Amino acid sequence: MLRIFIFFITLGFGSFAFAFAEEAQSIDNLQQFASLIRWSGVAFSFVIVFVAWLLLRFTQSIVDGISSQFAQRRMLMQKLQSFFQFFIYMSTGMAVFMLSFRVDERVLALIGGTIAVSVGFALKDLTASFIAGLTVMIDRPFQVGDRVTFEGNYGDIIAIGLRSVRMQTLNDDIITIPNNKFLNEVAVSGNYGALDMQVVIPFYIGMDQDINTARDIIQEAASSSRYIHLPKPVVVLVKQTITDNYLAIQLTCKAYVVDIKFEKLFETDITLRVMQEFRKSDIFPPAIAVQNK
Repeated sequence: MLRIFIFFITLGFGSFAFAFAEEAQSIDNLQQFASLIRWSGVAFSFVIVFVAWLLLRFTQSIVDGISSQFAQRRMLMQKLQSFFQFFIYMSTGMAVFMLSFRVDERVLALIGGTIAVSVGFALKDLTASFIAGLTVMIDRPFQVGDRVTFEGNYGDIIAIGLRSVRMQTLNDDIITIPNNKFLNEVAVSGNYGALDMQVVIPFYIGMDQDINTARDIIQEAASSSRYIHLPKPVVVLVKQTITDNYLAIQLTCKAYVVDIKFEKLFETDITLRVMQEFRKSDIFPPAIAVQNK
């Protein structure tokens, strides 16, 4: 019994001693950290930060004034402002650090470790994009000039780099896509290096309309278009479908445009002429609604 009592007393004293040692170590670490701080420099750092803020505000007012009077110089002024802001941020950060801390081998070791970890995380995604870029160039799921659909975006590939791919949409937007996105997502190429491309245009008519006449009109409109690529066939497919609660006949025109840049003009040309001939031939859209039970 006495041994058990002595054991618990010893264990409790050891725990107390360990906790006291940890507390002393924490206090010692705080004292070491406090010894690295130059408190007079910390006070002066607030002045430097305030001056940098005033300088940035003054620069912003100058850029806004010049941009409002000289619209053609607005983009140039904004680019110069971005570079100037980055320079101010870096200079202010370095000045505050040098003034606020006594730089020795401990601080340099801490900075080196922090920079190494930060660079490692930053290079992780960059390395993945670089490897994916090599994969895209070797595997070639698409080429520069292809009209591609990717994650809901549709447009032409204008550049393939080691880090990213640039796509120009039909609305003239430039989209930058990291290469590692293409490793797990599906990219659809409409022409895959060819100049011509198939264009699919659906038309809908009523169930009681003249289907053969409508099919001939679509076939003729596509075959006689100025944008048609005639070496490849023009096909009109017919099927019964339901669209917007209307029972209809869907006629799908599949034809090849001579150049992908004329895709929407080709589609517009065929649609306008088909609609005009439908009116002349008294071919009407669906008029029989499907009743929901």
